[in-house]
Amino acid sequence: MLTNRKLILASGSLGRRELMKMHGYTFEVRPSNIPEPTEARLGDCRHYVGELAWLKAEAISQNVDDGIIIAADTVGWLHGKVVGKPDDEADARRIITALGGTVHELWTGVCLWLRPGDFQLCWQEVSRVRMKALTPAELDNYILTRKWEGCSGAYAIEFPNDPYLTVEEGSVSNVIGLPMESLAKALEWANFVSNASGSCPASPAG
Repeated sequence: MLTNRKLILASGSLGRRELMKMHGYTFEVRPSNIPEPTEARLGDCRHYVGELAWLKAEAISQNVDDGIIIAADTVGWLHGKVVGKPDDEADARRIITALGGTVHELWTGVCLWLRPGDFQLCWQEVSRVRMKALTPAELDNYILTRKWEGCSGAYAIEFPNDPYLTVEEGSVSNVIGLPMESLAKALEWANFVSNASGSCPASPAG
């Protein structure tokens, strides 16, 4: 369901922008640029991504008078540890080597924040992803592509056919960084709340 409320994507992620465009949404981009911890404080990935998504939305909300803020955070999770963004080439090699030959979890936390009114809807989704164990030559070639830069887990899945990754459970859009199926349902909720509170009316589905 599309909306005629102004949408603000609180993320600089190219993958999230492309997903939003692909699904027909018009939106502004305002990255939150908040610092991201490297450890899950409560030892739980669901809480980690949920809290970060909320913090990103809250940071943007202070400068939005009217609209729906969409914030998200995505990280890998393996052996009880956050698999975040690599610091450099050496770190990218370490991460890809650790993930190779495993099935790991990929968590995304999403927060919708409505202005005015400060209504919030937050949720978290998990996908399970299998990564092929790369040969030394494949790893060297992958590092040269620089596709690992700025990506949790040091990778960005290639759609529709990735040579190294297979999504075994959950949605591909969640792996990219924004679960579009549940986002559409959440925006229906946002339209309902907006209408009930007297804000801009929702447009018909289409």
